[in-house]
Formats: sequence, structure tokens, C-alpha cells
Amino acid sequence: MEFITDPFFYAVGIPAVLIAGVSKSGFGGGLGVMAVPLMALAVSPQAAAAIMLPILCMMDLANVWAYRKRWDRRNMIILVPAALVGILIGTLTFSYLSIAAVKLIIAAIAIIFTLDHWLRGKNAGDTPKPAAWGKGTVLGGLAGFTSFVAHAGGPPVSMFLLPQRMDKSVFVGTTVMFFIVVNYVKLIPYWFLGQFDASNLGTAALLIPVALFGTWLGLWAHDKVNVVVFYRVCYGLLFVTGLKLLWDGVTHFISVGAV
Repeated sequence: MEFITDPFFYAVGIPAVLIAGVSKSGFGGGLGVMAVPLMALAVSPQAAAAIMLPILCMMDLANVWAYRKRWDRRNMIILVPAALVGILIGTLTFSYLSIAAVKLIIAAIAIIFTLDHWLRGKNAGDTPKPAAWGKGTVLGGLAGFTSFVAHAGGPPVSMFLLPQRMDKSVFVGTTVMFFIVVNYVKLIPYWFLGQFDASNLGTAALLIPVALFGTWLGLWAHDKVNVVVFYRVCYGLLFVTGLKLLWDGVTHFISVGAV
């Protein structure tokens, strides 16, 4: 079996996979967007995304069983078709995509969305919003596109689901069901685009035990967190994710401009 042998890759890759596992199974996946940027410190972003996809698929299988009875069908009906269109757009524009630009778009939306929630105050934030088709179609398509590019579909999905103030288990379960569809569909274009070489697949296999441990840890944490604290953590993670993506995008364009 071929795999990456650079120790620095595992120094950043193991925490990246652990964070993704805890985030996906316990808090809806928002912070999992940091996995590819962390791995990209040691390998190319394309290789990092290819390594993470089989790992994410394994996490999804473990999570589906835990949340199989706790997810919202209306949200799935709204989000999934739009996400499939987003994946198709990502596939067709693969050769022209600027990952840094996509990160800046997600960052701006995530930060503005979270600041709006905080600045409106507690009463506005606690009022459940309906699962609207228009908003869901736009954010679902964006989630499919950004998930294809950099496994960064968590923030757009959170932006759609969090204002609905659903039960925390239903919130996480809905994201789990959404991403098992999205991630397994992504396997097809990733394969045809040549993203899965022996080294990437071998490295992913080595990291799967870490992913499963992170998934278990997230499930354990989910059951221990109060619902009010849960939503505060989710919005906080979304904001931190936005800041991280903003930093990644800005520093990329600064470095390109400095060359």
C-alpha cells in the first residue's frame, strides 16, 4: 500500500481528521471545513481534498446509523437537488476554479450571517424561521459547489438550518443525511478527474481509525451539551470557520501579488 511518509503531514493531518470527526458527528460539521486547509500545509489542496473524501465517506456511514431516525425530510428535499446541481457546476468548472476565491465567498457569508444573528439579539435569534425553498435552493447549491471544491459545504448548510431552531439532534442528523448523499456523489467526479491515486487512497486508509475515533468523540460530546450551549457553540464555530477561510483567501492573494 502506498501512502505519504512525510511526518509533518501527519502532524497536521491527524488533528485535521480528528476535528472533522468531532465536528460532523457532534456539531453539524461546521468546523470540519478546516481539515483541507490544515492538510494543505503539507500537501497540495487538491491532494488534501482527495485524501479527505474517502475519510468523510467513512465518517458519514458511522454517523448515519447514530442519526438514522433523527433528521428532517423537508430540508433534505429542498437542499439535496440544489446541491447536486452545485456539484455538477463544480465538476464542469474544475479546471478554472480558484479555491482562494471560493474560500473568500464562504467566509464573507459565514461571518455576515453570524454577526447578523448576534447583533439582532437573543429574541430575534430564538424565533424559528421556516425552511424556505428559495433560500434553501441558493444555499444548497452553494453547499454542493463548495463541498466539491474544498469539502466546505458545512457553513452554507448551517446558515440554512440554524435559524430554524430545530432540535439539536435533528439539526446534526439532517446535516449527516445531507452530506452522505453529497460526499458519495462526489466520489464519481473525483474518480473521473483523476484525484484518487494510490498514495492518496493509501493515506486515507491510514487515517480512517482517527476519523472513527473523532466520530465517537463527537457523538459522546453531543449528548453532554445543553441545547442553548449547543447553538452558541455552533454559531461560534461558524464564525471561527469564516475567519479561518477569510485568512486563507486573503493571505493567498497577498502572496500571489507579492510574487
